[in-house]
Amino acid sequence: MNADTLPDAMPKVFITAAEAYPALENAFLTAETEIIASFLVFDPETRLRSAQAQNVGPRWFDLIVDCLRRGVNITLKLSDFDPIARAAMHRGTWRSIRLLQAAAEVAGPGAGKLKATVARHPAETGSLPRFLLSPVIMKRVWRLCQWLNKQPADLRAAALREMPGAAELIVVRPNGTVRPRLWPVPRLFPGTHHQKIAVFDRRLLYVGGLDLNERRYDDQDHERPADQTWHDVQIIVEGKVAEDAVRHLESFEAVTAGDMPPVERGDLLVTLSTQRRRPLVRFGPKPVVQSIFDAHCAAISKAKGLIYLETQYFRDGALTRALCAAAAARPDLHLLLMLPGAPEELAFEGRTGLDSQVGEWHQARCLRRLQRSFGARLFIGSAAQQRRGRPDKTVGRDHLKNAPLIYIHAKVSVFDHVAIISSANLNGRSMRWDTEAGVSLTDLNVVDDIRHRCMAHWLPEKADQRYFAPETAVAAWRGLALSNAARPPESRQGFVLPYDVRIAEKFGTPLPFLPPEMV
Repeated sequence: MNADTLPDAMPKVFITAAEAYPALENAFLTAETEIIASFLVFDPETRLRSAQAQNVGPRWFDLIVDCLRRGVNITLKLSDFDPIARAAMHRGTWRSIRLLQAAAEVAGPGAGKLKATVARHPAETGSLPRFLLSPVIMKRVWRLCQWLNKQPADLRAAALREMPGAAELIVVRPNGTVRPRLWPVPRLFPGTHHQKIAVFDRRLLYVGGLDLNERRYDDQDHERPADQTWHDVQIIVEGKVAEDAVRHLESFEAVTAGDMPPVERGDLLVTLSTQRRRPLVRFGPKPVVQSIFDAHCAAISKAKGLIYLETQYFRDGALTRALCAAAAARPDLHLLLMLPGAPEELAFEGRTGLDSQVGEWHQARCLRRLQRSFGARLFIGSAAQQRRGRPDKTVGRDHLKNAPLIYIHAKVSVFDHVAIISSANLNGRSMRWDTEAGVSLTDLNVVDDIRHRCMAHWLPEKADQRYFAPETAVAAWRGLALSNAARPPESRQGFVLPYDVRIAEKFGTPLPFLPPEMV
């Protein structure tokens, strides 16, 4: 089954933006009264993909205008970012807000109401950790100033307008150039509203790991430059969980600000945290709801056959311990884990700083623990294209076995009788600090469909039952991955290759005083 053949009331799963974006466009086109949503990234200049949506214009800006002119009220909360650690994304958020406000003006009088706001997680790093990290912080502020000073005066002024969070970090000289403000030490906001969730007419829920921009668009062939690949999974669910999601969307900002206790979320899974009362020595926020983590632990404790995981990061020690305990208790339990060959910041952005090193150290440590506990019952895989990289290109971590990697960003966990699709990675940040949202599916037909479609995506066409059966899947995937690794890229079957833990181990660096949630 695929999303088009499932009954209307059944949850529909979308693999890659080639499937998900048209479904999201259709949800906007058919909304009658209200849309309420929260995204990490939502770029109104993203191209529309479906023929129906293209009837209103070429880009999401036009679709927003169309919705408003039909009288649909839209509430859209976009995540803001720390202006030091994520300056480009901070700028992108504010640019999107300006475009959305322009869409409301174009829609004209009598249109539906648009409420587009910036939502920054209010938790701040305590003064002592900020002081300890001040050399790193000031280095980044200095780099930001250098970048700004390289821009022509008009572009520099425009960039500063789109980076309001940077205003308190820099001093503008009389000639228009900028320098770092030396005191006080800049504030740090380590938490993020990382969720990707939308509710239509309080009855239809769209949720998962996929935001909206051109960078995240890819199809199931992944035939594009490595830094343009993007594998993700999203789901549409109807019913009561949509009402649960509305309550969450209407309250999460107040909850994270500490202004109210968490509301009843029903079947919606979330991660929520809040500012600590005395954050003097604390790096990050205080967790208040961890239902995504709890759902994983509950499913792990009951799993008996095969656990299948797709995640951008696997770095959480608590989840690792739960999996290791399950492996020891149930000798027939198998684990199949798909990860990107390298983090995005290393593979494509060349960010080799201490934060990247610490993240790789945590991941390698967790994976080695899994290997010791599961032994031959574990396969850790990555994915690459069935073609060679350009001969003139230096092969780095954006390649696996001489082929451009496929970047895995999905957050899918499938157990015997449960499937979880969310915005949360399997790291401490997503389990405890960031705002995340997802759903747990228990209908056996739906769980089987999710498992089969997600696994089949990486396999050769018409892969036989060995690749899916709990008792044979790990061995079959390992054999396929090793066979592919020994072949030239153009002769491989499917996308699966082994993940090499040794590369992460060699690059990684431990930093004992830094909490693992930071990465």
